[in-house]
Amino acid sequence: MPALKLLKLPPPVAESWSWQMDSACRDVDGTVFFHPDNERGEARESRMAEAKRICSGCEVRAQCLDYALESGERYGIWGGMTEDERRAARRRRNPVR
Repeated sequence: MPALKLLKLPPPVAESWSWQMDSACRDVDGTVFFHPDNERGEARESRMAEAKRICSGCEVRAQCLDYALESGERYGIWGGMTEDERRAARRRRNPVR
């Protein structure tokens, strides 16, 4: 039986999450960062562009992206990167041998 791959979450220490208090998305509707079922085409591109615009001016963007890459976050836009962009970044960080 194959082993289940579990997400590696950061430790539950409030200090390690404090960066979220300074995020540009803190008071933004979260649906901007997560696509609804069956969203495609122009609607998806427009939503992702808006999310990335918000991320681009965020002072904690690097911490957000580090969190998403380290934890294996699978969904949404984190640190200005989509699911596919983060998957590619993880492959570059940890190439399969």
